[in-house]
Amino acid sequence: MMDCKRVYFCTKTGLLLELSEVEPPRWENHGRPPGADVAAIADMARIRTDVVYTISPTGDLYEYDKSSRPSWKKHLQSEETDKDGSLVPLQGCMIYGLSGDHSVSLFLLSKGGKLVERRLHQRKWKWITHGSPEDHHLTSITPFLEDELKERFFSLFLTTSTGSVFEYQIPKHLGTVQEDQIAEAWQNHMHPPNAKAARGIPGLKFQLGRILFALDDGRLAELHLPGLGGQNSGPTNQFNRKKLSSKYIWSILDAPESEGWNGEYCTEERGPMNCIAGIKDEPNDSGNIRSLTRRRKGTKAQQDYLSLGTSRSRLVKASEEYRFPDNWINTSFRLRLVQAGVSFFIITEAGLIFEYLYTESVWLWLRHDHSTPMRGALGNYNGSVFFVDVYGTLLIRERSNNELAWINCTAMRKGRQVIGGPPWDGMSGKLKVTAEDALFFVSKSGRLLQFSVALRKFKWKDCRSPPETKLACIIDQEVFRENIVFVVGRNGRLYQYNKVTELWHEHHQSQHLVLSRLPGTAMRPSFFSLTGSLFMLSEDGGLVEYHWNAWNGWNWVEHGTPSKDVTLVAPPSPCIKGNQLFLIGSDGNIYLRYMDQLIWRWKNCGFPQNGDGDTRDQTEMGANDRMQEVCMDNDPTANLDINLKNPNDQNRKCDPKVAPTRPIPFSEDSVIFELRDGRLAEIQKVQDSKWVWQRIIGTPTSSCKGSYLTALAS
Repeated sequence: MMDCKRVYFCTKTGLLLELSEVEPPRWENHGRPPGADVAAIADMARIRTDVVYTISPTGDLYEYDKSSRPSWKKHLQSEETDKDGSLVPLQGCMIYGLSGDHSVSLFLLSKGGKLVERRLHQRKWKWITHGSPEDHHLTSITPFLEDELKERFFSLFLTTSTGSVFEYQIPKHLGTVQEDQIAEAWQNHMHPPNAKAARGIPGLKFQLGRILFALDDGRLAELHLPGLGGQNSGPTNQFNRKKLSSKYIWSILDAPESEGWNGEYCTEERGPMNCIAGIKDEPNDSGNIRSLTRRRKGTKAQQDYLSLGTSRSRLVKASEEYRFPDNWINTSFRLRLVQAGVSFFIITEAGLIFEYLYTESVWLWLRHDHSTPMRGALGNYNGSVFFVDVYGTLLIRERSNNELAWINCTAMRKGRQVIGGPPWDGMSGKLKVTAEDALFFVSKSGRLLQFSVALRKFKWKDCRSPPETKLACIIDQEVFRENIVFVVGRNGRLYQYNKVTELWHEHHQSQHLVLSRLPGTAMRPSFFSLTGSLFMLSEDGGLVEYHWNAWNGWNWVEHGTPSKDVTLVAPPSPCIKGNQLFLIGSDGNIYLRYMDQLIWRWKNCGFPQNGDGDTRDQTEMGANDRMQEVCMDNDPTANLDINLKNPNDQNRKCDPKVAPTRPIPFSEDSVIFELRDGRLAEIQKVQDSKWVWQRIIGTPTSSCKGSYLTALAS
């Protein structure tokens, strides 16, 4: 905080510093209050000359006056204000003249979400509680910019924990506000469509009748009077006060950092004109960009959040009551790629760990032993694989000095038990290693956890969760949007977390659309295009797409199911070539969803050894089906079960249909699936959208025995 002569800072260690000169810099350390630290500067030299007001981490108000002895003094709270809790460490709002020309007031917030006032009048201090709007918790105060729009009132603008903005009108020169006036004094300006005001971040009054607020999705919003602001209105001092309306309206301002909700917007690769000229996205000639987003017939875009009340209560209840299936972790994270075309892990139902490895021209199974059974493989970073055991402990399996070792991450400081991690790690060699690298996990209690892994400086961070919501799983980590983690709550709603601003944002979603609690996948045509989609499953087993482009913004698209008698039972496969992904049907077949000439189509690829399988294409627009023999078995000699003449022989306990296990990529053009009998199968792309079953891989625990080599990792 600064005035015209000096700047004050509070340090991480709780000290108050003053910078009074810049060239050369002149710093003065004012220390800290006795037995307390400085967490925030509430006001600086505006209430009284050379007096600084600070708030401690425990919520006590102090004043510092270097000309008095002692320099630090504590403001004791009254019995009434003490009931609302201690103060929130944040900048306050100072107003002159509420009790006369010589009175001054400092407005602050309590940890109970109430507005409180510390008033100085005739050399006497007084605490006044102004409360809060009914059923709302206040989180920030916008610094006051005195104007004369309202001759009878001062106006304070405050944000709430639900992302709304309230205006609190205080009568001028009327002394203490009476209780019966408080209810009428609060005016709810709510928030812009599809975005909420960032919690705990004050607005900025930069001109008469114009206030800027940060939104939880990274953009800015202007709350302004009609005729005085908006996206195309610059600063102006010319206005007709008599013609101004007293009703505020919202305008959205796309900040360069958040254009397309992505920090990549202003990178060097995309060119400096993206920030200067405001170019949102460039045309793409790959043939898979839609100029118009299709919606299910008869539906409209959801433009507003669910209002507080019955719908919100139902979602909160759903979040609390949802219970994961017993095998949820194992089916969602049974397989994990380590190195493309060379190595991947599988976790058996019994908790054993096997690695399928190509070494010295031979494929073999390598067993990794641990004292506790495992539930899943949650991530892979720079060759180190992250596992979770039956107790929720996060463990790293890595090679150290030519030996394999285990590292217990949950046992580290602030470590937690986890149930899920990022769906995809990217193809080996494609990820940039940076000093900010981290993996995100979901805790048992439904919170998002950040685990820093860069330079082996392991560190946990609790990113919390959206208000009144427990998390189920991560849909995408920084593939679709840099610095953004998309998650699904246990209530079936979609949220995002910005790891830079640490803000949570709830995406608009029809109350009739409930997402499954399964990982999803991100699809982008290319790294240079911000256009793309998130693919997820709905609770009733249909494919759902959340699509973004620069022309239409965000839109939901319901792809449904391949046919009326088939539902989708497993998370989507990774995206292939920016326009294809696989889904597993309840009938044991896999289905390809791909875009052909701007039309989404279904293709039934069956299961391996299924020569008579249906390989029909189905268009989203209801056109006639047409046969294409493209999803078929390859040369049987490529199969590890070479001598298997009848894969459905009951004596061999073989079932080649595909199991509801999340598939993984094995290379840029192939995907690995698990079969119902425990074996694995690889499908490979030969051209465009043509795929063939390449081979079946026998596993050590499969009920359908085949030939394979095993070894013990050490």
